Amino acid sequence: MAGRDRIVHLLRQLEKAACRCPAHSHTFHQASGHDCGRKTDYAFEMASSNIRYGEGVTREIGMDLQNMGARNVCLMTDNNLSQLSPVEAVLESLVQNGVNYKVYDNVRVEPTDSSFKEAIAFAKKETFDIYVAVGGGSVIDTCKAANLYACHPDADFLDFVNAPIGKGKPITGALKPLIAVPTTAGTGSETTGVAIFDFEKLKAKTGIASRAIKPTLGIVDPLHTLHMPERVAANSGFDVLCHALESYTALPYNMRRPCPPNPINRPAYQGSNPISDVWSRHALNVVAKYMKRAVNDAEDVKARSSMHLASVFAGIGFGNAGVHLCHGMSYPIAGNVKTYMAKGYNVDHPVVPHGLSVVLTSPAVFAFTASMCPERHLEAAEILGADVSNTKREDAGLLLADTLRQFLYDLKVEDGLSAVGYTKDDIPDLVRGTIPQERVTKLSPREHTEEDLTNLFEASLKLY
Repeated sequence: MAGRDRIVHLLRQLEKAACRCPAHSHTFHQASGHDCGRKTDYAFEMASSNIRYGEGVTREIGMDLQNMGARNVCLMTDNNLSQLSPVEAVLESLVQNGVNYKVYDNVRVEPTDSSFKEAIAFAKKETFDIYVAVGGGSVIDTCKAANLYACHPDADFLDFVNAPIGKGKPITGALKPLIAVPTTAGTGSETTGVAIFDFEKLKAKTGIASRAIKPTLGIVDPLHTLHMPERVAANSGFDVLCHALESYTALPYNMRRPCPPNPINRPAYQGSNPISDVWSRHALNVVAKYMKRAVNDAEDVKARSSMHLASVFAGIGFGNAGVHLCHGMSYPIAGNVKTYMAKGYNVDHPVVPHGLSVVLTSPAVFAFTASMCPERHLEAAEILGADVSNTKREDAGLLLADTLRQFLYDLKVEDGLSAVGYTKDDIPDLVRGTIPQERVTKLSPREHTEEDLTNLFEASLKLY
């Protein structure tokens, strides 16, 4: 009896001392949240769309829709793609399988809150039961937003937009299925629960981030990447490069604040973690091996196919770990564009393509962040071709920065922010546009001030 009393006493002591969070407690609590007694998170969650990959796999989409019982499909694309083979292949499959559909082809390249709202209005006019997005990240993100707000018709636009610009409310209602057919090898949007747009009032990008909006299925057909012009292939690839680098060097998940009171509050971008690391590191290896080939030869099917898959790998990595300063700083770079017209883009408005806006700050950013995780920065430099055998840990950032500069020079990237229309006088506006991007900037492994951001923008005015 004495032994049994001792066991009961020990169990009671353990219960009092135990963390009350779901991972460590077997007791059910009638409460809206929990307090695990710590300020940082203790868990991470992996989420990704189903992915189907293969040359010519687009022809299966009509069968998928038929299998899903589709009655009225919303197909979204942009004006340029509506005339090209990827959309043609999708429509052919829909017709062959007797799928009823309506096309919205007015998606804006680098979407804005206004262009999102136009697509949402189109979606609300009909009763669509499935959505299909055929295009790059702009199309897929627009389709995610249209699906979200059509399924939440009473919501204000800012309800689901990331704080502090929007209210950042959790999405609790069910959405319709969404099939994404990516035509660029860059954003990885077919894998993620993120939709990015330019918020015109602030001249900065923001977005919606929730696992609830991720596509049901991503149909990754490498044949669609063969139509990309050289600069589109390059800028899309730079997005893959930075997705991989930023997610691999992001603040670790168990150092991210705050510890969520409820699982629904755990963000899509959680910090680097052991599973995301695998995807991000592999994507970086593929970029190092195939990106230059993919840019320089549109008919190199092996290289372009590999970059298409690398986009998926990096998408799964950053879609769960998140990105940090390169992306946070890129949003005002894209949002404040004046007159720069990127080559290879069939648009009627000034644009700094997303991948370019991200990569222009990468040498400065990784020189700045390396002190917090030098081993990871050294590993990244080595993957990209640098000799790290005699490099000290304290020199990891400079080595990775130099390696990135050479990589960008080889791929004919513009010589810094000054080459896309910015001067030193613009830096205060760029800093102001970065400050609200805390959803990503807080994942930087190194804390930063406004002065640090100013210095990073100044260092990025010229690259070479």
